Amino acid sequence: MNQPVEAWIENHTYDEIRQGQSARLLRTLTQEDIRAFAAVSGDSNPAHLDAEYARHTLFQGVIAHGMWGGALISALLGTEFPGPGTIYLEQALRFLRPVRVGDTLTVAVTVASKDDAKKHVHLDCHVHNQKGEKVLEGLARVLAPAQKMRLLRVNVPRLQLFDPEARFRELLALGEGRPVVRCAVVHPCDPGSLAGAMDAARHGLIEPLLIGPEARIRAAAEEGGISLDGVRIIAVAHSHAAAERGAALAASGEAAMLMKGSLHTDELIQAVLAQPSLRTGRRMSHVFRFDVPLYDKPLLITDAALNIRPNLPEKVDIVQNAIDFAIRLNIHQPRVAILSALESVNPAIPSTLDAAALCKMADRGQIRGGILDGPLAFDNAISEEAARIKQIESPVAGRADILVAPDLESGNMLAKQLEHLAGATGSGVVLGARVPIALTSRADGPMARVASALLAQLAVPAEAVSR
Repeated sequence: MNQPVEAWIENHTYDEIRQGQSARLLRTLTQEDIRAFAAVSGDSNPAHLDAEYARHTLFQGVIAHGMWGGALISALLGTEFPGPGTIYLEQALRFLRPVRVGDTLTVAVTVASKDDAKKHVHLDCHVHNQKGEKVLEGLARVLAPAQKMRLLRVNVPRLQLFDPEARFRELLALGEGRPVVRCAVVHPCDPGSLAGAMDAARHGLIEPLLIGPEARIRAAAEEGGISLDGVRIIAVAHSHAAAERGAALAASGEAAMLMKGSLHTDELIQAVLAQPSLRTGRRMSHVFRFDVPLYDKPLLITDAALNIRPNLPEKVDIVQNAIDFAIRLNIHQPRVAILSALESVNPAIPSTLDAAALCKMADRGQIRGGILDGPLAFDNAISEEAARIKQIESPVAGRADILVAPDLESGNMLAKQLEHLAGATGSGVVLGARVPIALTSRADGPMARVASALLAQLAVPAEAVSR
């Protein structure tokens, strides 16, 4: 099988090398490069990783590790010139200027002299930034290869850095400056759900109203070491009563959002539906928000928790709810992929027909605010490479912000696979009623519960926020 020219690397033997001969490579520094170098080297100097700290240093901002430039010289010597078979013997370096995120470096090596007895090559090394300023210089000594080699370039495994804490902080930043929201926390009778509510309060997101059997709430607090000082408890006998009371508080305007505790989702949703004033004329639906290690932006998935087999009119509401919410998350004109098992319309697969209809409805203004395409299979919805191979020309394929599942089963399995196999961190909210509902799972950890509270807080209309 023929390989493209760029798939091969070819070395330069000692006998082929001439004095004055040179080679170069270009590389632009990213924040991910800095983090990857820190992870591999163990050098976690805050001058490279902490923007706030770096602002007060000599260089007044984050800079690359000095040896990152040295590593680029090594890459040039080992892969390009002299190339495979080269043995690195010695490297002297002088660091002249800092390298910052966004700088494009030109790394150049030039043969200064040769030692025929030892087959050593001495090379002048220079690194310049995009302004032509020299940032690094030095002298390398290598043992040049004696035999000619032409090898297939090795595909280096992709180094993907994923910091859930950093992603969590970025999400919390969306709520900065927003007023605290009064939240009815329905039946928080286990340490996990109670801690989630109190953590959300500690982060300045909600003012919790705890609704449920008081003795059980206090027992959960004692078991989890959770302080309830200054927190209002509304005592009711059981989970059904808690759901009804929470919905009533939302209907009267005493609570601007709801948070699910340790009760079944159906109990809470039925109580909300029983309050006519909480209805909007739209179908209620659930939206997951995931930070996925191998995806470069947050990914919304809907509906994976509420609507079992939605029909076309229900899917219109599901899509519109997700678009409106994405806009609240500062995703302007979100890209919406309507998922199916394949990317072409097939009358034998109803979800492909629904996808085509939804896209045409968006063309006619029946769905607003987003860019829709479908049907799309999962791979070409999130992978530009998969879309290219299948020759799909689409503004959505490979760049989706929202994935719309055909039904609850497929959506729920997709969401759980992302979490448990792909290492994604997720949170979720129910939309379509007068008040948003932070919907958490018994398996959710503290970060996921706080994140769900934040999503609900962001979905609260401005006029309903407590002052």
